[in-house]
Amino acid sequence: MSATVQTGPATPAGPVSGLWPRRPLGDRAFQLLALLSGLLVLVILVLIAVTMSQQSTQWFTTAGWSGVFSADWDPTNNKFGAMSFVYGTAVVSVIAIAVAYPLSMGVSLLLNEVVPRRWAQPIVYVIDLLAVVPSVVWGLWGFAVFIPWLQTTIYPHVASAVNHIWILGNLFGPLNGNYVSGASFFTGGLVLAFMIVPIVTSLSREVMATVPGADKEGAYALGATRWEMIRGVVWPHSQTGIVGATLLGLGRAMGETIVVALVMGSSPTITSHLFTPGYAMPGVIANQFGEATVGEFRAALIGMGVLLFALTIVVNLTARAVVERNARRIRGSA
Repeated sequence: MSATVQTGPATPAGPVSGLWPRRPLGDRAFQLLALLSGLLVLVILVLIAVTMSQQSTQWFTTAGWSGVFSADWDPTNNKFGAMSFVYGTAVVSVIAIAVAYPLSMGVSLLLNEVVPRRWAQPIVYVIDLLAVVPSVVWGLWGFAVFIPWLQTTIYPHVASAVNHIWILGNLFGPLNGNYVSGASFFTGGLVLAFMIVPIVTSLSREVMATVPGADKEGAYALGATRWEMIRGVVWPHSQTGIVGATLLGLGRAMGETIVVALVMGSSPTITSHLFTPGYAMPGVIANQFGEATVGEFRAALIGMGVLLFALTIVVNLTARAVVERNARRIRGSA
């Protein structure tokens, strides 16, 4: 009968190392560089907010919130109410995104799901080129070409057609008799829509292109029509990215300067009539900052920059929240 010999665990031949070995120096250096780059962006944003807030303190303390959000803008009498400019920024941004969103979705679906690739690729190149056209070019085109055409060809017929229609008459009806202005809230919104359509379309098309082909083929195999496939497969998969692209376009429209300065008419008014000349915060800052050297006038313009900065941050945070909520909903349904 042989005795059983018990031995301990085998001793490793080499030195014992952890499950996660130390990463190479290059990886650690890249991680540090990426961290510093991200922190630098945050530091710059904080410095911009602090500096602008300090230089606009005189406006907020002198006028107070009631004065800041009044509609009375008269620099000669030291009255600097910003409500008309906040209103103009909101109106043209809403018009721009209301026009741009359906156009962008339609073009994105057309290029991805309908048009053959050999025909879609040249259109994609054109859209990508339009996305990088400088805003001053859009503004000059709107001022020199679009405004005269709208004022003489489109707006009078629209105004006469909707004159006696409830709500539409108040929005688009005749103004001061039969006169309608070419430079107006609606013109600014349209030109901004033309400017952001290529951006939203390009981003949305890229998001839709990531939908797995197997999912589309599976929907077709189950008897779905093209529209049912888009609604049941493409849209749920792409919804998060599309929302982000749309709100990115909205942020671009809110912060646009040259376009609104050229095509809105530079009139600080609050009205429901969209064919009326208006004004927006970026436009008044660009047009009048050269006249405001010191004092409350300069502080008011910088303060409107702070308000615009805060609005864009709110839009970005909203976009982030919407994207995360949609992502959680999609994960929950899966």
